[in-house]
Amino acid sequence: MKRSYTIVTLIMLTFFVISFLTNIIGALNPDFIQDFHLSLTLAALIPFAFFIAYGLVSIPTGILLEKYREKKIMIFGFVTAFVGSMILAIWPNYLTAIISLFIIGSGMAMLQVVINPLLRTAGGEKNYAFTSVLAQLIFGAASFLSPRAFTYVVGQLSGESGQKYAGIIPTGMSWIALYWIFALIALIMILIIALMKFPKVELNADEKAGSLKVHLALLKKPVVILYFLGIFFYVGTEQGLNNNISLLLQTLHGIDPATAADTLGNFWGYMTVGNILGLFLLKIMDSRILLKVFTVLAMISLGVGLFGSGSTVLYAFPMVGFFISVMYPIIFSLALNSMSEHHGSFAGILVTAIIGGAVMPLIMGAISDQFGLTAGMSVLFLTMAYILSIGFWAKPLINNATINSNKKQKDGR
Repeated sequence: MKRSYTIVTLIMLTFFVISFLTNIIGALNPDFIQDFHLSLTLAALIPFAFFIAYGLVSIPTGILLEKYREKKIMIFGFVTAFVGSMILAIWPNYLTAIISLFIIGSGMAMLQVVINPLLRTAGGEKNYAFTSVLAQLIFGAASFLSPRAFTYVVGQLSGESGQKYAGIIPTGMSWIALYWIFALIALIMILIIALMKFPKVELNADEKAGSLKVHLALLKKPVVILYFLGIFFYVGTEQGLNNNISLLLQTLHGIDPATAADTLGNFWGYMTVGNILGLFLLKIMDSRILLKVFTVLAMISLGVGLFGSGSTVLYAFPMVGFFISVMYPIIFSLALNSMSEHHGSFAGILVTAIIGGAVMPLIMGAISDQFGLTAGMSVLFLTMAYILSIGFWAKPLINNATINSNKKQKDGR
């Protein structure tokens, strides 16, 4: 099939938008708490609403994709994101924040289901590894920029400069402007996609989302549940950090909101750098060893961030991002390489495990309300311990290709 670099560019842009809309939540969390007068538990329900949408929408979207195809699903995904953004922009309160984030999360889940197989077809199967890595880097770049966009927008609309927008942005809630911007971005993406011609995506039989019967059969296998929990705890760890870094720095260390937002941005920036390094390391060592080493270092960095003092915490949390960077791709690849069939359905189940980003912050919020924010974030030591265990019990049918393994294969010919 002829490659379409125009579609690849669109997919990269879509990855950027998904990341930008998703990971701004962490920077906004202190404002949600202050402006809506929330406990930490109630605040955690906001990202819960966003990520629970992945659990409810991912598999049904995979099934509908067979009928309605990529272009219609992508347009509907951005229409959904537009509606969700407008709800919070027009009626800013706690209830609409919950509804808005659930609707936006549903749109993002639809897009995630579509763009991965579309990227394989449009970019060419042989280039899929490269384009997937490029997509991850763009995702990380957007995550790095989104907290800084928050800081810029709030800075521009503070004081008298924000009075001209008083009709649409409530006084003291300049961050609401971001949701007007999100609505505009979604509208632009709808227009772009509507004007583009999409290639026909042909999935192999093993890549297609199977029936409900196939999914239920897979869920009876212990290895599926074990890897589901791996993705669940990884996304829970990532979003637990994303939602609480700024809050912890401001409340426990007295760091100003702009610096706290920059540190959160550095968390995502370092994750991108760690992802690049991980690509090279995976060429010289077994992925299970890399997972174990980086997870231990992530746990040490988290300890410094939670129990350290002074400027060390500003560096510790970005280093956590650096070390957790390899977790998601390694867990996902180990999972798929541990099954000999139904990879499409298994991948759908693993994407559903992104609901960990909903559940873990909620648990952390409840613990934080009772015992303090440090205790709540300490739960992440347990989630990382489970991820560490994967490096010991994983038995993939196919190991990751390394320079040494390739050399041995050539020498054996």
